[in-house]
Amino acid sequence: MPNKFILFIFIVIVAACTKDTSLDNKPQQAGQPLNQAELVGDLAKVRLAAIAGDQKAVQENMRNIIEDFRKSIKLADPARAVDREQARALAKTVEGVRSAVWLDHENLFAIVERNEQKTYNTIDRICLKLEPLGDTLGVVVNLQSGAATNGDELETLSRNCQLAPGDRAMLQKNRQIDVIPPEIREQHKANNAQ
Repeated sequence: MPNKFILFIFIVIVAACTKDTSLDNKPQQAGQPLNQAELVGDLAKVRLAAIAGDQKAVQENMRNIIEDFRKSIKLADPARAVDREQARALAKTVEGVRSAVWLDHENLFAIVERNEQKTYNTIDRICLKLEPLGDTLGVVVNLQSGAATNGDELETLSRNCQLAPGDRAMLQKNRQIDVIPPEIREQHKANNAQ
């Protein structure tokens, strides 16, 4: 009887460590350190499945551990790359986006209708639309305003779907989209201010 009680407590602890999959209208986030409690819980699930002889559950739980590790090191999954044509079409369905095109296999370039729509929230909405298509860690969304009337308004806003501004996935190039690099623009502004 005590062994069953200990097993019951162990299962309750493992269940408490499982991930919350509720959608909070934010894209998936990569680059976070592994959660030690979740890792212990996942390893316990693997061990319990192995003891029970459930090879399918062992494989599934190991896939979860590997997926968490891959995301923590910011490595995009090339086997789950988003379909570019579907992604382009979906990006154009986001409110304010009037056109979208792929610059290369990881940079999606979109033009919004108004300057106020060139925000990280618009990037989030595009990324959320792309999530069902595959691993958005391999996608950088670049926004430009179609209503720009000066260089500052024309400047491109870029972000990887799952990372903080300025951060890129492992092996992902930081492509310069704007014709004039930001440091030269800042130098020009400083010169004009004098």
